[in-house]
Amino acid sequence: MRYRSRVTAPAAALVATATALAIGSPAQAAGTARRTAEPGPETLGDPVFPALGNDGYHVSSYHLDLAYDPTAKLVDGTATLRIRATEELTRFSLDALGLDIRSVSVCGSPAGWEQADEKLRITPARPLPAYAAATVCVTYSADPRRTLAHTAWVPTPDGFAICPQPNSAHTVFPCNDHPSDKAAFSFRLTVPAGLRAVANGLLTDTETLDDGRTAFSYRSLSPIATELVQITVGDYVIKDRQGPHGLPLRDVVPAARADALEPALSLTPGLVSWLEERLGAFPFETYGLLPCNSDDPKAFDFTGLETQTLTLYKPNFLLQEEKKIGSHMMHELVHSWFGNLVSPGTWADLWLNEGHADFYGLLYRYERGWTDSLGLTTMEARMKDTYARGDQWRHDSGPVAAPNATNLFDSQRYLGGVLVLYAFRELVGEDVFHAVERAFLDRFRGSSATTEDYIALASEISGQDQSGFLRDWLHGTKTPRMPGHPDWTVTPVASSLVAPHSRRGGHWHENSATL
Repeated sequence: MRYRSRVTAPAAALVATATALAIGSPAQAAGTARRTAEPGPETLGDPVFPALGNDGYHVSSYHLDLAYDPTAKLVDGTATLRIRATEELTRFSLDALGLDIRSVSVCGSPAGWEQADEKLRITPARPLPAYAAATVCVTYSADPRRTLAHTAWVPTPDGFAICPQPNSAHTVFPCNDHPSDKAAFSFRLTVPAGLRAVANGLLTDTETLDDGRTAFSYRSLSPIATELVQITVGDYVIKDRQGPHGLPLRDVVPAARADALEPALSLTPGLVSWLEERLGAFPFETYGLLPCNSDDPKAFDFTGLETQTLTLYKPNFLLQEEKKIGSHMMHELVHSWFGNLVSPGTWADLWLNEGHADFYGLLYRYERGWTDSLGLTTMEARMKDTYARGDQWRHDSGPVAAPNATNLFDSQRYLGGVLVLYAFRELVGEDVFHAVERAFLDRFRGSSATTEDYIALASEISGQDQSGFLRDWLHGTKTPRMPGHPDWTVTPVASSLVAPHSRRGGHWHENSATL
């Protein structure tokens, strides 16, 4: 295990003084702490990423104060977290990788800290009592170009963007990097004159500093999962337009390509209207596209990523005609509901995000008569083709709701997820299916939900126990019979042909049927 550790002299002195004042000598204090408190678990037990996330507390808010130096191409940061302990803690941890930590404080007092693998272990001057709130402040620097085992940074010629999904937000800022611990976010981003910085949510302030730099402040009105955070810096222009019901739409566009990208950007209001008819009002304060100023396949190995209120895209993709991009733009927009409004409870629940995004993306495609990548023009034809592949995909990639870190973003989570939703709709009918969809979004709005949550709600809303049916489709090793289509057959498993998957982000061309 590689690690760095540091306990500042003031922190060590404060530990001795504070504990002696509270309960006696340092030795007595240590003994009491061991009896009444212990380090928080450095995992949330995620089935796909077991080392990801931390227990013993919840994060209620993050404030990220970042400054970008384009000469050194480095970022200086201060992350301020407001947490609440769920048990008495002598130590707790954040996820952090590739960050050069400078200092850590808890409730304004210096704290001991060490970096071990992808954890930042923090020892406060005094144990945190159960249910106590605490402010944690970490100062650090980061190099977006640094080579790491995985990273969220996307360096561009004029700055950077980030793509944290699934497990890389903690390469940008220290955090509890798991979608089950959503929190409020605010940002202050300082850049030199001539550059613009943008983040999730709404712009709340723009300040010109004495040295000529500009500080842009943003705040989200809804909680965000760490994997959905977006921070970008570059030579951008902001294109504002109005969506349905007065929804503010803002696109963040490379200045040199603003005119060329306009045909794609202008599609958003119609996409939002179509989806609102099916899933309800758009759930956030704004939406828009971020065609990141890079088409480098090494830095940007996917097409789009659904960071909350601002979908990240490879610019060249959006330069194509509508029938080439419209269904994928719908796919990413659907994530505002499935994935952002309601996040996966664990990464094994990813099919809830991607299955729904492809489901509605395909419906949108076929309504318009656009041919898909297989030359098919109806949902029924595409599902019959997918059904035939079912046993092969289950053999090669496991059941839909049982991925691992290698096959998390392969076709089984996308089209395999669509097939589950299609089968359920065929079983219960259109009206019940849409009632379940709306109820799921309403019930878990602003939080996270699991596969079992969806199954339980499907049973509740339909008035019948759907657990056996849905568990067979989601967890079975064999493809069940398709309701309403007794003539559909499954092709026998011939060999180990692994379904295609991406290296990061889950939005590469091979994965999504909407491309």
